[in-house]
Amino acid sequence: MKINTVKKAMREGRLQLGTGFAQLRSQDVVRILAAAGFDWAFLDAEHGGFDQETLQDLCRIAVKVGLAPIVRVADLQYSLIARALDCGAEGVIFPRVEDPELLQKAVSWTKFPPVGIRGMGLTPLHVDFEGVSIPQIMDHMNREQMVVLQIETVRAFEAREELLSIPNIDAVMIGPVDLTISLGVPGEFEHPKMLATVEKIVESCKAHGVIPGAQARNIGLAQRWRDMGMLFVGCSSETGMLFDSAKAIATQVKPA
Repeated sequence: MKINTVKKAMREGRLQLGTGFAQLRSQDVVRILAAAGFDWAFLDAEHGGFDQETLQDLCRIAVKVGLAPIVRVADLQYSLIARALDCGAEGVIFPRVEDPELLQKAVSWTKFPPVGIRGMGLTPLHVDFEGVSIPQIMDHMNREQMVVLQIETVRAFEAREELLSIPNIDAVMIGPVDLTISLGVPGEFEHPKMLATVEKIVESCKAHGVIPGAQARNIGLAQRWRDMGMLFVGCSSETGMLFDSAKAIATQVKPA
């Protein structure tokens, strides 16, 4: 059964680079990102338009080519979380988390008994037809699949110690756009208020043994997050990279 290389690398202190993936329903995009050197991508079922079948197709090709698929679910609901994992996701991202009690329930939906209450619906496809038992599959998935918490509001920031103390949270992905909005400095990612908040989140993550991370819209901000000690760093998106590269070519080749 496949080891979650992203989770393993971060536990060893190695940065893992990802990107957003929300619009292009092509398996070839997954192959391109893997070949380019990305370690993971979050398939955005919160703001993107992917249906369940698309998520399954993207997750399965991603696992095959070595790009860890992590699904950001639309909401903290059992059906969305468990089905994302059943589609083959190597992890889930929980958006807009503020309530520790709800977070604890949501984490339990990602784990099979006795750790959690997730229902078993996996097939031999999920383990490449290895000759393993149901208990072995349950134990493997409980250990390898990632749970990622998003902190993206002042309320979540203030509750971070309680949120991060809940067992089986592997990483945090700060949502910088929503967090700047909540802080009253929308889009000002390097505002002193934003940077001070991020630094405190990173400190709390490290104190609780949770991997700190964040999404970034550009390389400079991703490098800043890296230099602040984050290991779960996302940069740009599949459409953002396509646009930036296409614009650079058009600008440099076409006559002024």
